[in-house]
Amino acid sequence: MIIRNVLEEPIKHNPHGVEVKQMYNDTAAQIMHIRLKPGESLKPHKTPVNVAFYILDGNVTVHIGDERKELLKDNLVESPANIVHHLSNEGSIDARILVIKAPRPQNPSRVL
Repeated sequence: MIIRNVLEEPIKHNPHGVEVKQMYNDTAAQIMHIRLKPGESLKPHKTPVNVAFYILDGNVTVHIGDERKELLKDNLVESPANIVHHLSNEGSIDARILVIKAPRPQNPSRVL
């Protein structure tokens, strides 16, 4: 049994400059934990695989292609591969998001 606690995982360097922690990394899938402080956002980018975002805490504005939607805790949204997307926290409290990529990308996301 492998157990990981998000509080104990190291922060991974990333081009977005936000707190990202890798929780699971296998060829079948990758799961990352992102914390966005109020006013923080990811840079618009494309991911070469399908991505699902599960909102753990806070309000997150999800931008996928030309669509924009504010999601609350306990919602999941899917983003197809190779579509420009990003997340932003326009609220007043920290937002926490699980990012599930399946399968694990062989090539890095492309920041635009």
